Amino acid sequence: MAPTLIIGNKNYSSWSLRPWIAMKVAGIDFDEQVVPLYEPGSREKVLKHSPTGKVPCLLDGEVTVWESLAILDYLADKHPDKHLWPTDPKARAQARAIAAEMHAGFGALRRHCPMNVRRDPRKVRELTPEVQQDVSRIEAIWTDCRARFGQNGPFLFGAFGNADAMYAPVVSRFASYAISVGKTARAYMDAVMALPAWKDWEKAGRAESWVMAGNEV
Repeated sequence: MAPTLIIGNKNYSSWSLRPWIAMKVAGIDFDEQVVPLYEPGSREKVLKHSPTGKVPCLLDGEVTVWESLAILDYLADKHPDKHLWPTDPKARAQARAIAAEMHAGFGALRRHCPMNVRRDPRKVRELTPEVQQDVSRIEAIWTDCRARFGQNGPFLFGAFGNADAMYAPVVSRFASYAISVGKTARAYMDAVMALPAWKDWEKAGRAESWVMAGNEV
C-alpha cells in the first residue's frame, strides 16, 4: 500500500513542496491529501495525522513522520536505491549540512518573500539588507555545490536529491519575486523549474482558487 503525504495548499505551502517533489522526481509512489491552510478547522484536520498540527506529514503504514527534513531522511533510509543523499561521504556531509541550514535559517527571506506561485514577478519588491544577505548566502551555497559536486548533472550534487528538494521553495521564491542571481544560480533554477514534477506542482498551485489574506497575485 502506498504511503500518504498530507500537504497544504500548493500555492503557499513551501514545506509541503519539499517531500512532495523529492518523491515525485525519485519515482516513489504515494497518495496525497491536501488540507487547505488557515481555514476554520484546518489545524484540527491535520492534528488527526500530525502531532504538531502542521504539514507535511507522511503516513506509511504504522509509521508517521512529520517535518520535511525528517520525511526526507525517512525516504532516504527506506529507498536507498534512489540515492536521495549523495553516496560520496564528502558530498553527503555537504548535502546534509546545507539541508539543515535551510531547515533552520533564512528567516528574513521567508518573511519578506513568502512562497506564492501565482504572484506576478513584475511587481517589484525591494529587498531589505537582511533578505539580501540571505539571498547572497543561498547563491554562495548553490555555486559552491555546483562547482565541487555537480559535475554529473544540473543539480546541486549532479542528480536531483534531498538537498535540491529542501531548496525547491527558494527557487520558487526567487522566480516569483524576480530576485536577481548570477549565471550559475540561474542555470540551477532553470534546471529545477524544468522538471515535470515542478511544472505539475506549479500548475496545481495556479489552479487553486483559495487566496490567503495579504498575499499578492
